Amino acid sequence: MKQLTIPIPDDEIRALKVGESVALNGIMLTGRDAVHKWMIETFIKKTRQPQGDDLEVYEAIKKILNGGVLYHCGPVVSGLETGEYRFVAAGPTSSIREEPYQGDVMRHFNIKGVIGKGGMGAKTLAACQEVPGVYFHAVGGAASLIAQAVKKVHGVYKLDFGVPEAMWVIEVENFPVVVTMDAHGNSLHAEVEAKSRERLNALLTS
Repeated sequence: MKQLTIPIPDDEIRALKVGESVALNGIMLTGRDAVHKWMIETFIKKTRQPQGDDLEVYEAIKKILNGGVLYHCGPVVSGLETGEYRFVAAGPTSSIREEPYQGDVMRHFNIKGVIGKGGMGAKTLAACQEVPGVYFHAVGGAASLIAQAVKKVHGVYKLDFGVPEAMWVIEVENFPVVVTMDAHGNSLHAEVEAKSRERLNALLTS
């Protein structure tokens, strides 16, 4: 298993190939639907004026995401009353919902890795080649196990989005993932889809 430390340099990203197992170490950010919509509307397409703490949060997350990793995760978190946060469950959520936004978000923030489950589409794959970046597949159904790799919760932004949709700043150690979309235009998800379509067509015409 290849060890990678966040922030990840471009040469290490380009060296990754689909199918490789990786252990991630360092600080990353979680973000799902509400976060992507907020990023796009407020700072990328600028169809919405910044409000409240938007600008302050933007400056803070820019530093974390530059060369960093964004995790599609809606965690279960304890310690909400005391502020002593701990991830109880930290499984990946389906990534395809973010496909309309992900490429633009990767380019804007210089994100090197996106973690989720189920893979993403052509727009994200193109951004992986350009930035460069990769898509890491995390194991679905192992939320409690993955949470053990989260060694510390450093803080949270946009908690008003709700606990699962907020941006949690987490420190991970030996966080297990598999590269399923690389910076060279390869996608295991696209391959599986093509083979499945081939088999289906064969069945329908037999």
